[in-house]
Formats: sequence, C-alpha cells, structure tokens
Amino acid sequence: QVQLVESGGGLVQPGGSLRLSCAASRSIFSFLRMGWYRQAPGKQRELVAIITKIGTTNYADSVKGRFSISRDNAKNTVYLQMNSLKPEDTAVYYCNVVPDPGSVYWGQGTQVTVSS
Repeated sequence: QVQLVESGGGLVQPGGSLRLSCAASRSIFSFLRMGWYRQAPGKQRELVAIITKIGTTNYADSVKGRFSISRDNAKNTVYLQMNSLKPEDTAVYYCNVVPDPGSVYWGQGTQVTVSS
C-alpha cells in the first residue's frame, strides 16, 4: 500500500505559478512511474506529466514548456512546477504512482484555480 498526500494547490492569477507536491508513505526509489493528472468540471481525467524511475519525462502538449515534473527520492516526493498558468489549467490535480506492474495508487486531489 502507498498513501499519497498532495499539497500546493490554490488560487492564482493568469500568468502566475504554483508548485504541487505529492508525498508518498514509503520509498519511491523503485517506483516505475509517478505522475500528475487533472480533471476539470465536466471533462475526463487527463494526463499532465509523468516521470519514470530513470528520470524520463513526458508531458501533455497543452503544458509543454510551462510545467515541469521532478522527483526527490530522498523525500519520497514528486513535484509539479506550473508556470505561466492559464484559466484552462483550472482543475483538480491528482498524483498517481505505479510502484510496479499492476499496482496503481492515486492521491486525493488538490484544486488549482487560475482566475483574475
């Protein structure tokens, strides 16, 4: 089992920045993949960014060049740095981890609202 605790969401003006954190209850060193998804009202949950065990990253086209995912194995934490935020980035953001094939865990979600 893995418990995930997300933090860092909130209200920000367009063009602003936020950093989301997702702390895991045990070592993430061997986790195959960690990532962030988001779900806006009335829409399906979508991939935002992922980072693999060896540090390979992948981003949704809509956030490339603005968002950056990273992981700190010493702190058992994955981060999502979000810059140049737009109103369309407004959503609930969920942390997702895949420790091994067949195991998937989700965080409880953190709200990000981009509005003036």
